[in-house]
Amino acid sequence: MPYPPPGLSRLQPVLPSPLQPAEDERFARHGVRLLLKRDDLIHPDLPGNKWRKLAPNLVSAAGRPVLTFGGAYSNHLRATAAAGRLLGFRTVGVVRGDELAHRPLNPSLARCAADGMRLHFVDRGTYRAKTDPQVLAGLLSVHGDCEVIPEGGSNALAAQGCTELGRELRGRADVAAVACGTGGTLAGLAAGLAPGQRALGVPVLRGGFLGDEVRSLQQEAFGGPAGTWSLDERFHFGGYARTTPGLHAFADDFEDRHGLPVERLYVAKLLYALTVLAEEGAFPAGNAVAAVITGRPDPAEPTPPAQPSASSR
Repeated sequence: MPYPPPGLSRLQPVLPSPLQPAEDERFARHGVRLLLKRDDLIHPDLPGNKWRKLAPNLVSAAGRPVLTFGGAYSNHLRATAAAGRLLGFRTVGVVRGDELAHRPLNPSLARCAADGMRLHFVDRGTYRAKTDPQVLAGLLSVHGDCEVIPEGGSNALAAQGCTELGRELRGRADVAAVACGTGGTLAGLAAGLAPGQRALGVPVLRGGFLGDEVRSLQQEAFGGPAGTWSLDERFHFGGYARTTPGLHAFADDFEDRHGLPVERLYVAKLLYALTVLAEEGAFPAGNAVAAVITGRPDPAEPTPPAQPSASSR
């Protein structure tokens, strides 16, 4: 498939995304070069891995309505709603938490609604069963024939779309590192890299489930394992949307050093992890490590409450 896919090129994505050196003595003193893969600059409304995962799914939808899933502050819901506005197709967002239906919309969901997304609130038990055929059938009976995209946008098409990220980094880094939520970006990134390169995933959720998710996505997308990848599960800072004062201080300092606005829930955890790993000697001297910047801070998101530092990792 041509890249960007036909029908989406009119959105004028910045591809390939820039790869920028970041002079940082915390890496340099170990002989390691830090590079920033600026996927956050791909598109103002569909930045980073949201573009890479959504693009092939939107081609598959071929203009049909799209139904997808997310929480109250889901980047994926906002990106899908924006794509619907920009490309002129109907979107439905199934939102976790039926109690939200009776409250004023938060800024994130208000943006989805302003972009034309129909919000369908469900209780948490129903949301957990969102892949059950009966649950899906019930949703489609309400909203009509739709292209169903999973939570976070991670499916086989998304993994295939993210292979382009790996291809853009061929010959340019020894390690390509990305923060992980649902695993689709890592699955595709690893598949797109050249032999001798490896992908590193930093999960932002607790639970140790992500390895199985990545293997399953690669099986579905590529027929089996693809590329070399690993996970470091130590840097979730308590789980999704959890942070600590130390993480915020680290992100503030990184912004001051490099002039990069640091998104806190994914990107800050990735950059912190890489800094610790460099100090631990995880990267041989002479290596270049590319940090994939998958998004930017969003004023629609509240600052999550900081968790006690004892649970930070």
